[in-house]
Amino acid sequence: MTLDFSPLQNAIGQLEKSLEYANSPMVQKDSGLFEQLRNSVIQCFEFTYELSHKMLKRYLKEAAASPEEIDLSTFANLIRTGNENGLLRSDWSRWKAHRQARTDSRHAYDEQKAAVVYQIAPDFLAEAKYLYQKLIEKTKKV
Repeated sequence: MTLDFSPLQNAIGQLEKSLEYANSPMVQKDSGLFEQLRNSVIQCFEFTYELSHKMLKRYLKEAAASPEEIDLSTFANLIRTGNENGLLRSDWSRWKAHRQARTDSRHAYDEQKAAVVYQIAPDFLAEAKYLYQKLIEKTKKV
């Protein structure tokens, strides 16, 4: 199996860096700087979420006996299949929350939604790292 996971690895690195900067003591003292870095975290979360979803689907298609079934799967079924294959750290309820945060960040911007996405970003970072590691492990076995 020859899938290139480097875009996901790069996105994870950017999300991690944005979170680190946004949570630094200097930034916490400057509300304007924090707002800018929070926006960076949100953008990195969006990108990492999209790549995580796409890489999961690509891997499942490559590994499936019937790739067409993966193409036709609902998001919930993709997550369920990912869990069954040991690729995901969290279950459907957590991924549903991540998906909702992604949807909220895409359709409207306000302080409350930004705060929610910012709060969920560290948990999603852990999820994306787990997925990336499992994808690498699984593709090396093939």
